[in-house]
Amino acid sequence: MCGIMGYVGPRQAAPILVDGLRRLEYRGYDSAGVAVCDGKTLVVRKAEGKLSRLSDLLDADPVAGSSGIGHTRWATHGAPSDHNAHPHTDPSGEIAVVHNGIIENFLPLKEELLAGGAVFTSETDSEVLAHLIAQEYQGDLLEATRRAVARAKGAYALVVTSSREPGRIVAVRMISPLVVGLGKGEVFLASDIPAILHQT
Repeated sequence: MCGIMGYVGPRQAAPILVDGLRRLEYRGYDSAGVAVCDGKTLVVRKAEGKLSRLSDLLDADPVAGSSGIGHTRWATHGAPSDHNAHPHTDPSGEIAVVHNGIIENFLPLKEELLAGGAVFTSETDSEVLAHLIAQEYQGDLLEATRRAVARAKGAYALVVTSSREPGRIVAVRMISPLVVGLGKGEVFLASDIPAILHQT
């Protein structure tokens, strides 16, 4: 069980993501992280431990941008650590993924990607998704995500963002919970209603 947050709108994303993650902390406290797009680049901050460690990181080195994704982790594949914390990125750092659930066939997918020269930085099943989406990307994040998850088996919810398409996030839900909330000119995603109810 993990907590997922997503935001696209006119406000700064990082404080909204952290606020939502705080409301989802019961879903995971092994590590937390965010990926925020400033319109040109994707900046990832993540840390092992409670959400307060991520908050301290963001206070010391803030990230700017009006769209982003966040995650609080309950470890399944891979021990709690900075490198196993979400978001996970593709090798270019241009696509980031947060994920709740289990990709049952991640080992054969990972072996296939490794055979093609992929380099992994974590022990998670989730990082496979970032590589698959990058491999499928041909200018449309939604279509790349669709093609990638068609290869994945399991119960999951995931949210994807990319510096190649600023101001856009893509979400997929297969059994695992994910809710969408609408504000005034802004959209929120979360793995449970309390994270976004006060914003929508």
